[in-house]
Amino acid sequence: MSKKKFIQRDISWLSFNARVLQEANDPTVSLKQRIRFLGIFSNNTDEFFRVRVATLKRMVEFSAKRKLLNMHMEEHPQKILDEIHTIVLQQQNEFNRIWDAILEELKREKIFLVDESHLTKEQLAFVKNYFDNTVRVNVIPLMIESLPQMPYLRDKSIYLGVVMRKKNSAYQQKYALIEIPAKAVGRFVLLPSKEEESHIMLLEDVIRANLPNIFSYFEYDYFCAHVFKVTKDAEIDIDNDVSTTFVEKIEKGLKNRRKGKPVRFVYDKEMDAGLLEYLIRRLNLNRKSNIIPGGRIHNFRHFMDFPDVFHHTTERRKPFTHPDLQHAQRITDVILKQDLMLHFPYHSFNAVIDLLREAAIDPDVKSIKVTAYRLAPTSKIINALINAARNGKEVVVMLELKARFDEEANLEWKKVLEEEEGIKVLLGVPRMKIHAKLCIIKKRVKHKIIQYGFVSTGNLNEDTAKVYGDICLFTTNRNVMADINRIFRYLEFWKLGTGNLKLCKTLMVCPTNMRNEINALINKEIKNAKAGKKAGITLKLNSLSDAPLIEKLYDAAATGVPIQLIVRGIFCAQMDFGKMRKNASAISIVDEYLEHARVMIFQNEGNPKIYISSADWMVRNLDHRVEVAIPVLNVKLRQEIIDIINIQLSDNVKARILDSELSNNYVPHSGKKQIRSQIETYFYLYKKTQQQIEISSN
Repeated sequence: MSKKKFIQRDISWLSFNARVLQEANDPTVSLKQRIRFLGIFSNNTDEFFRVRVATLKRMVEFSAKRKLLNMHMEEHPQKILDEIHTIVLQQQNEFNRIWDAILEELKREKIFLVDESHLTKEQLAFVKNYFDNTVRVNVIPLMIESLPQMPYLRDKSIYLGVVMRKKNSAYQQKYALIEIPAKAVGRFVLLPSKEEESHIMLLEDVIRANLPNIFSYFEYDYFCAHVFKVTKDAEIDIDNDVSTTFVEKIEKGLKNRRKGKPVRFVYDKEMDAGLLEYLIRRLNLNRKSNIIPGGRIHNFRHFMDFPDVFHHTTERRKPFTHPDLQHAQRITDVILKQDLMLHFPYHSFNAVIDLLREAAIDPDVKSIKVTAYRLAPTSKIINALINAARNGKEVVVMLELKARFDEEANLEWKKVLEEEEGIKVLLGVPRMKIHAKLCIIKKRVKHKIIQYGFVSTGNLNEDTAKVYGDICLFTTNRNVMADINRIFRYLEFWKLGTGNLKLCKTLMVCPTNMRNEINALINKEIKNAKAGKKAGITLKLNSLSDAPLIEKLYDAAATGVPIQLIVRGIFCAQMDFGKMRKNASAISIVDEYLEHARVMIFQNEGNPKIYISSADWMVRNLDHRVEVAIPVLNVKLRQEIIDIINIQLSDNVKARILDSELSNNYVPHSGKKQIRSQIETYFYLYKKTQQQIEISSN
């Protein structure tokens, strides 16, 4: 098959981030949300450079040794890097244009971002007082010219590059750096303002206003300061030293991450030319280092938490209790009677926490086992598990120490659980990530062991559950519970091999059988289409980049299998050739909530097979992670998923067409009822709750 029949994954990801930027540009979206989307775009771009651009740079560096390296190598990494650089510059220009337009809209709302040169006397006094009382202790200037080595620059921080001298001489000047202490102090400062007005100052501008005070020792009278940031390679290299434990290797990798090579240098285009040249030289940057000129403001990710000063805002719709739990005294009792499915963020995540809390105090519960990938900073999940352990339950927590950017947090959770509470902590498998979201609870009732739990598409994180669209299936199905037990036995005794995973019969499991099972399901649809029977494949994924499975979809489309794809992020399939153009369609939905659930529907002659999963169709998920897909067997729940997927397939407000040109055109809605799937899904599920209330009241 021609290489041209796949879109390069990194270029596709940039196209996804362009969809995020579209949300920031949408005038129908509230100002608060548009600013938030600019923050999301900025944070996404940072992570893209820290991971994907860094990886491509490694590929360029190691291309001569590619046969010796145990890593996927792109065909032309330097060519991809060059294309990325072009696209990123275009997106940065669009970002700046959108931000300028938003600034004008903020002014019309009487919300003003004020810099150090536009302060009233009252505001200037406030700023000086705020600096002295709150900021000063967190500011440590670095006189970089006197340092033999460039100091360590934090990856997620922004810096002021300062030039100072006497006004009557351009020769005797000094350079200094100041790290902006946004984490310690906060990025935004609300200034004294007229009634009905809001004046906001950024922390870096507070520091700019106090430069003569900070550097009073030198008696300079001219100062200019511009923001810049450095993005570094964030990949963790885990060494092969057999004398160190896995935890020690992770800790060493985190320390080495500090020394990661710069992969991007973004600076205020108004920066002093001499200082810019000096920084580029001292940081050992070159023309291939993604040196990107930008505006006055950087680290826009902080703008996701822009002050709530808006006069006209739309409150986010609040989650509600699942109808089957409306009048339930105990969630456990409901689950023991029937399968239960929660759709976040529409349904309240409290049900998950409450289930674990009930298990923690239930005298009949003997053990709780869960997998944890990303947890909330003050996790109620962990709190419930600690209470369970204190109540004498056996508690086992699988903590994935290799969860990117959550490594340090999970190391801290390990200490809390293992050292302080005596809870058994499993730490994962070498060269494998544990990404499955599983829970199994065992209780003894009248000499009988009862097992129940859940499989989820999303993390056990009550914070992200407010904005991530995920599905959680609670069940007592014996076959499912047997498979979850097998998975935990593998996690505990992985040195014995994958035998326990291969024994799973009901769950599809990576890396052992999911790929083969998916292939078999697609083959069945191909066979049915050829026989004139009802056939069809509907997939909802975060990412679709696995070449063999994409080719399998091409084969299915070629035999007449209707294919419907909903893919939020990376999408590497070509849609404009042969039967793909005729028999397949693909959309991406980017809206207020982040679409995170994975759903697979195979028509199966009119008796659909439906799965929810933690796995995307990517090589890393299918071959290098422990992932799970669970069949939805309950007839009512199967129909609920079909209904919600159909709502999403009908979206003509926030859905974009995924095509080979990466055009991100919206699905047209001229002459049709406008359907915004996230709102429609909310009311579809909420209506079920209201109907249950009415039935109960009658």
